[in-house]
Amino acid sequence: MEIKILEESKDRLLFDIEGETSTLANALKQELTQDSHVKNAGYNVPHPLIETPRILVETDGADPKKIVAEACKRIRKEVSKLKDQAKVLK
Repeated sequence: MEIKILEESKDRLLFDIEGETSTLANALKQELTQDSHVKNAGYNVPHPLIETPRILVETDGADPKKIVAEACKRIRKEVSKLKDQAKVLK
């Protein structure tokens, strides 16, 4: 996975997540929308044959890179909890 920043300003970040699919992009978008500093978060896949999600984050002035990093940490924590709970199913 590689993050390629396409556009960056103090309150806006547009980036591609190369090597990933809509699954991760949707989870990240959902997590970002829970942040009170995020005014807008969304993603699209510009071309159906090259499934590289493009994610847009707009904030109220908060650093969008920090907002995305914190959202990723929260997702990692939730996935870890799910992984631990899945061990019970074995």
